[in-house]
Amino acid sequence: MKPVAIFRYLPIEGPGYFATFLDNNHIPWKLIKIDMGDEPPVDVEPYGGLVFMGGPMSVNDDLPWIEPTLDLIRQAIAREIPVLGHCLGGQLMAKALGGVITQNACKEMGWGAVQVTQNPVAHAWFNDISEFETFHWHGETFSLPESATGILSSPHCKNQAFAIGIHLGMQCHVEMTERMVKDWSDVNYQEIIQMNEPTVQSPAEMEKNLSDRVEKLNHVADRLYAKWITALK
Repeated sequence: MKPVAIFRYLPIEGPGYFATFLDNNHIPWKLIKIDMGDEPPVDVEPYGGLVFMGGPMSVNDDLPWIEPTLDLIRQAIAREIPVLGHCLGGQLMAKALGGVITQNACKEMGWGAVQVTQNPVAHAWFNDISEFETFHWHGETFSLPESATGILSSPHCKNQAFAIGIHLGMQCHVEMTERMVKDWSDVNYQEIIQMNEPTVQSPAEMEKNLSDRVEKLNHVADRLYAKWITALK
């Protein structure tokens, strides 16, 4: 089996539980550290799937790796190589396919409920799940590409996930581990405590009942990732 390419844009925003899932299913993977100067590959052929993680930058920024990444996403989808995006990764997917990335009405930072959209595509990904608590960390949002179906939303952000066949782009973070939640709240502590928005939790709120919350989120991630890997080349 070809390895899954995982693109990282910040050291603390690594693959998290997704890497654990791949290891548990004996699927090889390669971490491409954009934050350390790695360049996106020109050709998707060596990889069985592409996975894009989160990051603090915007896909609208003038960064040298963004256009090659968008080209790689289009190339993968054209060849039916599965693509998976988390937050920034979902925005990269949306932009590559004609979507627009804009400021969200508010920042979402911390735990919050999302609702599964009532359509057959959403049901294929989530089965009997209608709502769950996930982790959020974003100030921007994507519009749905023309060929995409929205499958997830929240009260504060309409487009939380979309699917195009086996390709899945998410605004929320289902890949979280306890360590990641603690690292993100620690590194961004000063920024968080100065915000006065109901959609931004304090570090203490983020870490409340953390083990239980992460375990439940892992079960949701298991379902999504299990479907996604069925199409790996």
